[in-house]
Amino acid sequence: MNRVIFSDSVLNDAKKIVSECMGLEDAYCKSRCPMGTDVKKYINLIAQKRYDEAIKVIREKLFLPQTLGRICAHPCEKECRRGKEFNQPLAIAALKRFVAEKADKEEFWDLKVDSDTGKKVAIIGAGPAGAQAAIDLRKRGHSVTIFDKLNVVGGMMRVGIPEYRLPRHIIDYEYSYLYKLGIEFKLGVEIGKDIKFKDLLENYDAVLIAHGAHKGNIIPIPGNTAEGVYTAVDYLKEISLTRKISKPVKKVMVIGGGDVAMDCARSSWRIGAEEVYQCSLEGFDSLPASKEEVKEAIEEGVIFNAGWGPVEILEENGKVVGIKIKKVKSIFDEKGQFNPQYEEETKVIQVDTIVMATGQLVEDITDGLIPQTSGGRYVVDKNTLATNIDKVFVAGDAAGSRIVVEAMALGRKAAISIDRFLNNKSLTEDRDFEKEWFHETKLDIPLPEDVEDIPRLSPNMRPAEERKRDFNEVDLGFTEEQAVKEASRCLKCECKLCMKECIMMNEFGSCPKEILEPLAKHGTMEPIIAYSCNGCDNCTIVCPKQLPMKNVFISSRKDFVKANNGESPIKGHAAIKMHQLLGFSKLFTIKVRGGKKNDYKDR
Repeated sequence: MNRVIFSDSVLNDAKKIVSECMGLEDAYCKSRCPMGTDVKKYINLIAQKRYDEAIKVIREKLFLPQTLGRICAHPCEKECRRGKEFNQPLAIAALKRFVAEKADKEEFWDLKVDSDTGKKVAIIGAGPAGAQAAIDLRKRGHSVTIFDKLNVVGGMMRVGIPEYRLPRHIIDYEYSYLYKLGIEFKLGVEIGKDIKFKDLLENYDAVLIAHGAHKGNIIPIPGNTAEGVYTAVDYLKEISLTRKISKPVKKVMVIGGGDVAMDCARSSWRIGAEEVYQCSLEGFDSLPASKEEVKEAIEEGVIFNAGWGPVEILEENGKVVGIKIKKVKSIFDEKGQFNPQYEEETKVIQVDTIVMATGQLVEDITDGLIPQTSGGRYVVDKNTLATNIDKVFVAGDAAGSRIVVEAMALGRKAAISIDRFLNNKSLTEDRDFEKEWFHETKLDIPLPEDVEDIPRLSPNMRPAEERKRDFNEVDLGFTEEQAVKEASRCLKCECKLCMKECIMMNEFGSCPKEILEPLAKHGTMEPIIAYSCNGCDNCTIVCPKQLPMKNVFISSRKDFVKANNGESPIKGHAAIKMHQLLGFSKLFTIKVRGGKKNDYKDR
């Protein structure tokens, strides 16, 4: 058969289908995971009790399933269809934790490493960003060394997240993967002090800065230098490493309304506080902390003063004795600039300890070689994370991430750039930056008519009065029965209605976009695809966008016949052709008498 030249109408319809078909679009949850974890897939495997398969799906993207199952801020849940429609999103993080605890085995860990490239990479920081980058680069065959000034791995996950939320043995277990890959660690080594940054530039082929934001922020109000004033970073770090604080605490005020503030407040009980308070410029309904963290803090007895801002720390003999707070009128001015305004109403709360959970800063370790911007974040190319020095890249909080899974995504993005740099390839050519971060999905499908509003299940928590006095894990997770029930709530968001109607198309691909992409892009299609359609048009009838699949399949047959010199391109059609010829031959027609005498017609 000659090359088929398809008509404009066929090609235009194919292009429309490929452009608008939603069959390959990511589910809402997956599109909001910066690591691209296939949430829908592993949750439905949990619902089917296929736990080994579920953990393998997670580990395709994440080396920290148990950790993220406990502390991930789960942006995926914010996009869950059940959340949008019923305010009851799936408990995605809790399900990840369940299956990781149930089925994760070292034998499932992918330890394959490419051949040695002879290239050496230095990574500064053993947190999630540095660790993820190290994994990806090591698997590409590069030699990787991680430096960290702490004597333990995990970065801020280790010294910023309390162990009652994230047990330390979980971090150690999941980080053992890096050791198995052959990644070298140099802990207790501070870049800029023990080793100069310039020395790394001289001794390594590439350098990644991923040391996090470990410098706390002190609000410039009167009394802020008194004894008993801490930054959240220092407060949580000391508690994480020693389970105590240098000075006994009785009455604590935590300034701030985010998750870090909740961690500070809840940790205070566990080191012996008798009273714990909170204040923040944000009102209670607009606190930036997660609802779960706020709820658990309230259960443990933290006294909230949301919508009240600190104006003065009271001191006697250089020590904190109280704090004056003032009712907030507004936080931002008419131009949207941060400019808090207060009412006249004030109150004084007697405390001996003040913890400022009001932001964290990135300290410079490059001796000024790389410029910094707000919060100390380094100036980088937002797509490649490259800096003004060719071989130096940045990831994690030092590049602007806010949560652990974002830090990991930036670590992976930086690793892609570093690998390209080491192989003398363009950092940008043929690279899908959209899939390296959050992205918008074009999925837009109606909610099935028979969907029930099934309540979200909550994991099992230890009693507040029991848990608030120790560092044991507070969340006991799901039982198997709960996990299967919760996973079964998934709506399996996808657009495959046409594939459920058409047996034929399932033989050639997963959706019309996949089937017709060769036709739309290259003008090619296998004849069997067109000739398998029976022209019922049910695919278009159920399609949310009424895409013309039948038109393409049926109309393209003319183009196939034309290219084949008037013959069908399908071998088995020879008998059909003979049947048609005989059917219209005078030898095989009969005379049927009509209503009038001697009135005959060919039949």
